[in-house]
Formats: sequence, structure tokens, C-alpha cells
Amino acid sequence: MVFIQKLSLLLGLLILFPGLQAQDNIDYYTINGTIKNMRNKKKISYVNVSVVGTNVGTISNEDGEFILKLNNGLPTPEIEFSAVGYYNSRIKVSKGSEPNQTFYMSPRPVELNEVEVVSWENPRELIVAALEKVEINYSLIPNLMTGFYRETAQKSKKYINVSEAVIHLYKDSYKDDIFREKVQVLKGRSLISPKPGDTLAVKLLGGPNLAIFCDIVKNPGMILDKNLLYYYRYKMGDMTSINNRLQYVVHFSSQILIEQPLYSGTFYIDRETLAFTRAEFKMDMSDKDKVTALILRHKPKGLRFSPQEVSYVISYRQNEGKTYLNYVHNEMKFKCDWKRRLFATNYTVISEMVVTDNQQNNIARISGKNSFSMNKSLSDEAMTYYDGDFWGAYNIIEPTESLESAVGKLKKMQ
Repeated sequence: MVFIQKLSLLLGLLILFPGLQAQDNIDYYTINGTIKNMRNKKKISYVNVSVVGTNVGTISNEDGEFILKLNNGLPTPEIEFSAVGYYNSRIKVSKGSEPNQTFYMSPRPVELNEVEVVSWENPRELIVAALEKVEINYSLIPNLMTGFYRETAQKSKKYINVSEAVIHLYKDSYKDDIFREKVQVLKGRSLISPKPGDTLAVKLLGGPNLAIFCDIVKNPGMILDKNLLYYYRYKMGDMTSINNRLQYVVHFSSQILIEQPLYSGTFYIDRETLAFTRAEFKMDMSDKDKVTALILRHKPKGLRFSPQEVSYVISYRQNEGKTYLNYVHNEMKFKCDWKRRLFATNYTVISEMVVTDNQQNNIARISGKNSFSMNKSLSDEAMTYYDGDFWGAYNIIEPTESLESAVGKLKKMQ
């Protein structure tokens, strides 16, 4: 779970978690840069960046920037960029590659001659057909994924908490449920505001375990449960492309009120395989009491909590005929005020996780002892914020310019 707990004035020492030495000792080099639209030169956010022929990768940040660490033992690798609505782009890189390069991607319009007559007159039937192919499209063997997780909290527009971690995510077969899946924090750091006025004590749904619960294909109860499909209305959108593959686009919205909040958003489904490749959706806020009951785990007596927006982006990546979880983004906006105060304060909590590597051979489950507890906060587990070399050879999500600035300000306050 995500805790934005009472912020302490004292920061502890750096915590190094078990099993780090092998990764920290890897001899590597770094490729970094900014990805832009070839036509209008605008930066492209959240581009998948992967090393061709491997499971290594990351994602560009909101400013289109990325950083990728490559093992010196690899032969001259190719990096591939993929994003919704763009042609894939590849480039060869080496240890001597220039830093801070600009990389371009070309928009891909869907040509009429590419679009065959759509047989899915009823988009709900398309969703059902995609669900029936889950065991064909997704891995039926366990995977041990390495990922990078970042969690930030803002009070109004000011950052008051930045926590980051490299994690292991044990993913079970897609024939099984999520209950044996676990997250282990390998290495983490956290920086919090020491100002008493920045204190907030609420416990929210989320945290590093977000990567388990937000896999909507593996955990369909969130939004793809077959029993819930008739609570939604569906509409086919214009086709687009992801990873050079055409995608059906299905827009959906709730059409009935039930005990739990429903959602509105968009599914992307691979035209050839019918694999879910991406989902973007927001929680229905018409009944804020229901939303509060779902996302709020604890608050102090006398604090009034009012959710404003809850949104998600989940993307998957195809590799050798199978589709794997790739990226999860969750944003929660809410207001808090005490009964004796006149004005409420706006807060935003953003959590994101990207899979940076994946192993399928000779892996073991994460034990309960080593797993991240849903009753803890990442800032409890990962303490002092460190310098740019803290992560060693682990791949991360490049921080945005605004986040870098916020970290600098928070460091000065310690």
C-alpha cells in the first residue's frame, strides 16, 4: 500500500537490501537522450525503450527523456522505440555513443488499405473474445521481473515526498490467480519534506504492489470481470498502431450504478492476436463515498478526505509471441482538511512502475519473509536519498526536470 504517513524530521541511513552486489558490480555504460516527433519536433512521453533481442528496457518520462544502462558484455546492441500511433524506430548504440542525443519517431497514420472490414460490430464481443485468448497470448510459466518503481506526493504543486525502488516482481502463470504473486524491494531511497505543515497521515491503495493488482488481464476483477461487462457501454474507435502492430481501439463507460465504482476509458487490443496491449481509464467519481471506501485505507480522526480523480494507465509488451506486463501508472488527486480549518488542501499522489528485465529460467518464488508488506510504506523501507550513482547498473525511469528541481529543494531543507 502507499502510505503518505506522518513525515519525520529525521532521515535514517541508506538501506541496502539483500541480493544487490551482483547487479552493482556489473560493468555497464549509459545511453540517454530525448525522443521527439519527427514532424513537429514535440517531445513524446512514455515511449517504450527496449534492447532488441533481450528483455532489457525502460520508458521515457513525461518530458520524453530516458536513460538506459547496457552491459558491456553485449555485442553492439540496437535500441528500439515504440509508442502508440508511431512507427517503431531502431538505432545501433555503443559505449562511445554521444550522450544526450535526440531520437525521432514518425507518426503512423492507419491507411485505409490496412483496415479490413471490422467483423466486430459488437465491441463487447471483441472484449469477450480477447478474454478467451488470455491463456494463449500471455505467459503460462512463472516470470521474475525486475522493475523500477517511483512514488511522489505533492501538496498543491509542491513535492513533499519522493520514494523510489528497484523491485523484483514474481508473476505467476496467467492460468492462476494473483495471490501467489509478490513484490520484493531490492534497493530503495526516499526523500521527505521536514516541514511540520507538510504532514499528512492517510493510507491509500497502491505502493510497489500496484504492479500486481493493476495487471487487469491477470486481475480482471478490477475492470474486465465477465460479470461486469454488461455494466458498461462500448464503442469502437479508430484503429491505431503499437509496436508496428495494428490495434483495435475500444472506448468504454459505465451505464449503471452498482455498489462499487466503475470506470471509463479505452482498451487497445492487438488486431492479429486479440491480446490486450494497453488500457487507459478513470474511476467514476459520481459517488465519492464509494471511491473513498475503495482507495482509502486509513485516516486520522477529524480529517476529512475528498477524492477528486483516480486514473490508471497499464501497458503490455509483446516478446516472442507472448505478451507481458510492461508499465503501470496510477494518479490519485484528493483534498484533505481538518474540521476546524476553513480551507482544504489539494494533494496528488503518482505511482509508476516499469519492467526493466525479465527472467523465466530457474526462478524461485519470493518468500513471504522477503516480500513487501501491504501494511508498510515505501518511505519506511527506503530511507536516505542518494546521488546519481545510487542505482548502479539498474535501469530506472529518468526523472523529469521538475522532479529533479524538487529533489534539489528537498535536499536543501534537510
